[in-house]
Amino acid sequence: MDRDTAEPDADSLPGPNAQRWVDFHQSHSAPSEYSHEFVWDVTREADGPFVTDVDGNVLLDFTCHIGAAPLGYNNEKILSKLREFDLVEPMKIAGQDLYFGAGPTPDEADFPGSSHLMERLTDVSGQYGMDTVFLSNSGAEAMENAMKITHDHRGAAKYGVAFDGSFHGRTLGTLSLTKSKDVYTRRYPEISGVETVPFCADRGCDAASCDCGFFAGGGSRLRGMLAPEGGHVDPAEIAFLTLEPIQGVGGYRFPSEAFMDEVAAVTDEYDIPLVVDEIQSGVGRTGEIWASDHYAIEPDVIAAAKALRVGATISRSELFPSEKNRLGSTFGGGDLLGSMMGALTLEAIDEHDLLANATRRGRQAKELLRDDAPDTVVDVRGKGLMLAVEFDSPERRSAVVETAIDRGLLTLGCGKKTIRLLPPLDATEREIALGTGIFLDAVDAVSASAAAN
Repeated sequence: MDRDTAEPDADSLPGPNAQRWVDFHQSHSAPSEYSHEFVWDVTREADGPFVTDVDGNVLLDFTCHIGAAPLGYNNEKILSKLREFDLVEPMKIAGQDLYFGAGPTPDEADFPGSSHLMERLTDVSGQYGMDTVFLSNSGAEAMENAMKITHDHRGAAKYGVAFDGSFHGRTLGTLSLTKSKDVYTRRYPEISGVETVPFCADRGCDAASCDCGFFAGGGSRLRGMLAPEGGHVDPAEIAFLTLEPIQGVGGYRFPSEAFMDEVAAVTDEYDIPLVVDEIQSGVGRTGEIWASDHYAIEPDVIAAAKALRVGATISRSELFPSEKNRLGSTFGGGDLLGSMMGALTLEAIDEHDLLANATRRGRQAKELLRDDAPDTVVDVRGKGLMLAVEFDSPERRSAVVETAIDRGLLTLGCGKKTIRLLPPLDATEREIALGTGIFLDAVDAVSASAAAN
């Protein structure tokens, strides 16, 4: 496949072979959430955003597996380096029992492993004074460990603070912080002491003009819940305040500057540990390594995953428990391939200037979408290549997702009325023009169909 000339070429999905694979998979799989009945054929050609399914359909993937494949498929920026290594078995070890080595010294390593990934993560988080990492298997585990270390650090703490619209994972602990769709949280017990306040999205909100409920009467709901400000929560008893710098599942909601200024001021004034969930927004997706870098906040803990291929809880050494048995994860520090991919991804972002590319291509996408979008599009927003298109109804949003698939473009819904677009971080000008063109054609087709009916 020639990425420079590839085009989507798809019949209606799923095709007959894909349906057989889906039926086979689901005959043994517990019920779970799948975005599409798209079955990638790993034996066929794929490059960057272009991928072939088991029926031979070529699709343009603007989901990047919800950011978990930040450079798309078979990207030479990664594959060319992987080919240099003689991989071994096992590629996963019990990472808190053994260490990985790949040569006589770390400086002479044949390939990067978990130790190098942790070093690089502290390098790209040095602006926050972070020097320590705990690796795990997933983003939910990264968040669970963030909760654990902040509770341990704040010995008398019994509260946590989360925001409306948030999504932090599907484990019981992280579900207690998840405040988006109730389908994720109903019927499950919650950990006690989690307080919820509104998330102030960037609709021009400030302390004088706010329709989200965060600012009220000249102050913020966050500050108002704290004693001695007149509230019911002692700041000294708050273990953490956690937020997604940009809400993902909740609808790609971007925060107002006034909101982030207030979060920064309150956490600094009362010395409340700030945990940022960068699982979807981190590792270059927004044109900065961390979405937090765009705002006034100073995180104390970063939870990352997806694009890293492993989970990571990143902080300062004094926030981590001193006892060695407080944190543990069977494969957390011992996923050789995941650690390699994470380290090589960070290397590729730096080597190929992909933060700048994400900023340029994101700006291009927003301009194209805003210039040609019909009135049924309520909003086009984004930072870097974390992009969102909001529609006038949930039904229209869902119809556009399905119509785009039939034209060979993979997208994802989020929130109630929003579609998220996540092209690869190295997306080209041609690929952005191609993808946005297909997307807008799908929007027009849905509008024409609605008018005809």
